[in-house]
Amino acid sequence: MAGKINKQALLAALAANLARLIFSTIRLRVTDSSGFLTNPPPGPRILVFWHNRIPAISIGFLRHYPAKHPSRKGVSVLTSPSKDGDILAGVMANLGMGSVRGSSSRRGSTAIRELSALLEAGVDLAITPDGPRGPKYSLGPGAVFLAQKTGIPIMPLHARYHWAIRLKTWDNFAIPLPFSRVDIVMDPYLTVDPEATDLEAERLRLETLLKEEAIRNDNEL
Repeated sequence: MAGKINKQALLAALAANLARLIFSTIRLRVTDSSGFLTNPPPGPRILVFWHNRIPAISIGFLRHYPAKHPSRKGVSVLTSPSKDGDILAGVMANLGMGSVRGSSSRRGSTAIRELSALLEAGVDLAITPDGPRGPKYSLGPGAVFLAQKTGIPIMPLHARYHWAIRLKTWDNFAIPLPFSRVDIVMDPYLTVDPEATDLEAERLRLETLLKEEAIRNDNEL
């Protein structure tokens, strides 16, 4: 067991160092329509973006997350309890982010309780609602349920790669090529009515917002 853990930790460290090297060459343009960067909110936010945008959002975090602002308590990422999730959690740790293991779609699960506790402590959460295995651009109910349960607003994030490698994975995971450009758009916050009984309508609203922009950006790549 120790050998496996060490191997996964080594892979995570190597991947994080490689990512930092590539990220350092990327030209990044950020449109902050939420005001999150210019006027950080007093409480946490639930950051929601597609799984294949993880590298782009990671670049944005490393360059622009207002970590020194007194209102920010860091970011934790929801990762799967699989072996791949072990490596991703290790990569996130090397990049300065925390992680919660599990699936946000399982109401009443340990993951939901841990996520709720982190939000109560003021920690921003990052969720890829179509991960870890898809379907691609299909938004699970977890983020919307969590936003309603805690009253914390959702911040939708979009990313456009101008030059990237698309892997043959379920979501065509994209890795930006060195010296390419990445555009990130931070949408205004969305809130979920605590009295809403039709969470499917709220889920569909968020899915449509993220999906339409992602498909448009994919077609331009």
